[in-house]
Amino acid sequence: MLTSSELDRYQRQTMIFGEEGQEKLKNTKVFLAGAGGLGSPISLYLAVAGVGTIKIVDHDIVELSNLNRQILHGQKDINRNKVESAEETLKDVNADINVETSLETITDENILELVGESDLIVDAMDNFNTRHTLNRASAELGIPYFHGAVSGFEGQATTIIPGKTACLNCIFPKSPPKAIFPVIGVAPGFIGLVQATEIIKYITGEGELLENELLLWDGLKSSLEKVKTQRRKECEVCGGI
Repeated sequence: MLTSSELDRYQRQTMIFGEEGQEKLKNTKVFLAGAGGLGSPISLYLAVAGVGTIKIVDHDIVELSNLNRQILHGQKDINRNKVESAEETLKDVNADINVETSLETITDENILELVGESDLIVDAMDNFNTRHTLNRASAELGIPYFHGAVSGFEGQATTIIPGKTACLNCIFPKSPPKAIFPVIGVAPGFIGLVQATEIIKYITGEGELLENELLLWDGLKSSLEKVKTQRRKECEVCGGI
């Protein structure tokens, strides 16, 4: 049940999807991989929307070079664990939610344990090797996977539903080399908000999701494009689902 203070806090959004939708948000546990550029806007907007539990996994500390885009953290957080800083920030914006943290590196060996009883997986990573780990966990557990990636002034996002849509391996069967890439803070801000919107729509049942569609954003041209994706029957990850 929503408390009186929650009804007041979420008044404007319950006008959209009702108290039932807000209850769904409250009862959802989100697994968020990464507390950096993408993880910042995703977690902040899920927190203010009232998602009941956000579990954040990240092994890094806050560095000065992070602060042009990682808005969960500030100057005072330099050299702190990102998950510690993230938890403090999220609880400050909404004390009613639960924030769980794990100071770990995500691997094929620990991903299922880390995800645990989460209802969905959110990709806020900066490399495709870990993204493929998340994708495999999504397929194995049968829970949605919300993908996002950025570089420079550009970004992409898609929503993956196991057994229904193309998985990440269908779309990107090979991981590009891991490298440090340029990024302006507005890029993860924009794509992170797309991901957060997809998550809220999925939980509440509102609108149409980016299913079998890859959204491409070019900030320099102020353009958005949707590219159709398709499941591959021979996909090693989802072909048997």
